[in-house]
Amino acid sequence: MTPLTPQFAVVLVALTAVAVLATLAGRITVSRAVVTAAVRAVLQLAAVSLVIAAVLKSWWSTAGFILVMLLVAVATAARRITTLRRGWWVVLPIAAGALPAGAVIVAAGTVPLQEVAVLPIAGILIGGAMTATSLAGRRARDELKNRHGEYEAALALGFLDRDAALEVVRPSAGQALVPALDQTRTVGLVTLPGAFVGVLLGGGSPLQAGATQLLVLIALLAVEAIALVVTIELVARGYLTTSSPN
Repeated sequence: MTPLTPQFAVVLVALTAVAVLATLAGRITVSRAVVTAAVRAVLQLAAVSLVIAAVLKSWWSTAGFILVMLLVAVATAARRITTLRRGWWVVLPIAAGALPAGAVIVAAGTVPLQEVAVLPIAGILIGGAMTATSLAGRRARDELKNRHGEYEAALALGFLDRDAALEVVRPSAGQALVPALDQTRTVGLVTLPGAFVGVLLGGGSPLQAGATQLLVLIALLAVEAIALVVTIELVARGYLTTSSPN
């Protein structure tokens, strides 16, 4: 476990400064976003640390916390893809990916039916669905914008609006799964992800840690694949773009 010492705070500040300096040196205009993200992470994790014990005391409070995570994920992904008015559609790909996978994991008994086990799994799955939705939505939106001529050509050939849009966005849609695929392919060789390390720190055996991490990684592939497919379908139908494709 990481000790909460003054050195810990210094390291956090130093790493944030390195990130900011790197973006400034590269003339990439995200330095303010880096600082904002770091500050938010500190404040949010501090708040969660204070309330998590109370949240885990009952299923009602745990369910409420999961609902909050879902709403925040929807808001975050919606800002990346579409307008505020259409943003509520983002709940579909995130929920369609995370909820069935979470239900299967719990129903099969692969994680204990306890608040302390269900909450982190729900957070991991919702986070994965959010990432896939954001990446797929932005990529599909950009493809429709940059290749609008191909979209119009498909319409001229008699394609329906949805089918013409899918012809444009499908070839590159799989790019949204690249982070999850790379993480799964290289697990244990390049990285030892959080679930693996968490089980080890909790006293579990390396075999138990590996099984837990494998469950998480495969579940994330399923979650993100579902979120990806639902997202490009919504984009093709004009629900997740700033305007209709046509």
